[in-house]
Amino acid sequence: MTDRLDEYRSKRDARRTPEPIPAAPPDPAAPKCRFVIQQHHARSLHWDVRLERDGVLVSFAVPRGLPRDQARNHLAKHTEDHPLEYLGFTGEIPAGEYGGGRMTIHDRGTYETDKWRDDEIGVTFHGERTNGRYVFFQTGGRDWMVRRMDPAEPGWEPMPETVPPMLATRVAGLPPDDADWGYEMAWGGRRVTAYISGGRTRLADADGADVTSWYPEIRLIGPALAPIEAVLDGEILAFDGARPAPELLTRRKAPKDSAAARRAAERTPVHLMVYDLLWLEGHSTTELVRYAERRELLDGLGLTGEHWQTPPFFAGGGEFALEAARAQGLPGVVAKRLDSPYLPGRRSRLWLSIAAD
Repeated sequence: MTDRLDEYRSKRDARRTPEPIPAAPPDPAAPKCRFVIQQHHARSLHWDVRLERDGVLVSFAVPRGLPRDQARNHLAKHTEDHPLEYLGFTGEIPAGEYGGGRMTIHDRGTYETDKWRDDEIGVTFHGERTNGRYVFFQTGGRDWMVRRMDPAEPGWEPMPETVPPMLATRVAGLPPDDADWGYEMAWGGRRVTAYISGGRTRLADADGADVTSWYPEIRLIGPALAPIEAVLDGEILAFDGARPAPELLTRRKAPKDSAAARRAAERTPVHLMVYDLLWLEGHSTTELVRYAERRELLDGLGLTGEHWQTPPFFAGGGEFALEAARAQGLPGVVAKRLDSPYLPGRRSRLWLSIAAD
C-alpha cells in the first residue's frame, strides 16, 4: 500500500527543520474531520488550508486566503499531503529549506464533507474565524480554485475598487473652536490610497493611477498586516537626512529625468505616513464613523514598520501643532473636525489646510 506521506518526507530533512516528520505510515482509521489554516510567510505570503482525510491532511496553498464573499474565486494550489501532527504546528522553517519561513495558525476547527471527488471538494467549516460552505475545484493538474458558497456575513461590503481622497480647504489661520479639531502635520508628500487584501498591497495616487511598482518598500505592509484587510489614506515621503524631500520623491519613474537621477531617487528611503482608515474587514468607515473614531481604529492596527507608520495627531492645540510643523520644516498642518466623516473626492471645510509661515 502506498504511503501517502512519502512525498512529504522526501522534501524535508528532520535534522534541519522543526516540522513533524513521522516515521510510520498514516493510519486512516477513525477520521475526525478536523482542519487547520496556517498563515505561511514563505518566499511569498500564503495560507495553507489542511483537511483531515484518511489519516493525513489534504493540503492546499491559497495565496490570498479563503474568499470572504461569493464575488471572487481564489487560486488554490494542491500540495502534498501532510501528517496529522501538522494540525498544531507553528514555527520557523529555516531559510533554504522547503517552505522556509514563519508559520502560524490562523484558524482551526472541524468541517463537514458536502462532496469529495478527485476534482472537486465541498466542505462546511466550523472554525474560530472561518465558518461557512466552500468548494475547491480543479482547473488543471495541481491548480485548483476555491469559492465561498454562502453569502457574506451580514453588513459585509466588498473592498471598493477606488476611493478618491478627501481634500482640505486652504485657510489663513487656525479655527476659533480649537478643541473641536484634530491637527496633523502637512507632510508635502505624494498622496496615496493603499488597498490591502490577502496580504497584497495596491497603491493608487490621487488621480487613481496605480503606483505600486514605484514603491516596492511599501508593498511589504500587506504581509505585515495580514490577515487584516483595509483601505488606508496617507502620504509617501522621501527623506534627505531627517527632513522630507518632495523633489526626490517625484523623480521615481519620472520619464524626463536622467537614468542616473532616477537611480539616485530609488535609493532614497521612502516612508508611508498613514493618517486615515477608509474600509476595514468588510465595512466602510467613511460615512458613518467620525474622524476621531477612525483614528482610534487606525491606531489599533499597530502600523509600525521600517517604511510605514501612523503619525500622531493633536486633539486641540493648533498653535502647538503649527510650531511643531515649523520646527520640522514642514509646509504646515491639516486641521480635521473630530466629528467629520470622510467625503471621497470632495474638498470640504471639515478639513482645513493651514500654512506654517
